[in-house]
Amino acid sequence: MLTWIIVAAVAAVGIYAVTIYNRLVKTRQMAEEGWSGIDVQLKRRADLIPILVDTVKGYAGHEREALEQVTRLRTDVGKVAPGDIAERGKLEGLLSGAIGHLLAVAENYPDLKASANFLKLQESLAEVENEIQLSRRYYNGAVRNLNVMVESFPSNLVASQFGFAKREYFEIGDDADRKAPRVSF
Repeated sequence: MLTWIIVAAVAAVGIYAVTIYNRLVKTRQMAEEGWSGIDVQLKRRADLIPILVDTVKGYAGHEREALEQVTRLRTDVGKVAPGDIAERGKLEGLLSGAIGHLLAVAENYPDLKASANFLKLQESLAEVENEIQLSRRYYNGAVRNLNVMVESFPSNLVASQFGFAKREYFEIGDDADRKAPRVSF
């Protein structure tokens, strides 16, 4: 009788450990899916940047500093190691600010503001920025769930045994970058 109780207890602990392991795998996959969503949107934005720069350059070529900053930051973002979420967040925040500044500079050129191509491009960038925000929220929520499981008892025992680790949130590093760029029509 005692043997059956011990076997049942060991089986219950084993089933519970497997359940926790599967939840950890699920939350890790959700975090990876979230990062993939961010990455897709950041790639879309990176693809729009050369078009934006070329469009503005045609009208405001002497605004070289703003154009060069956007181009430089886009290049810097491409050089960040894939797993360095903190650095990527910092540079993406700077890039968002530079794009906002470039759009603000473009406001000084009525012909550019009236250009159908520029207006469509501006719309596309606004849409991508909204998608980045939504993707970042999803990713950060998935990372929160994973981090809670990695740190909470008893799931932390399973997490440490199988190499599950906390992830970094995708955050904007500089408080000034948190402010939306002012763009008026």
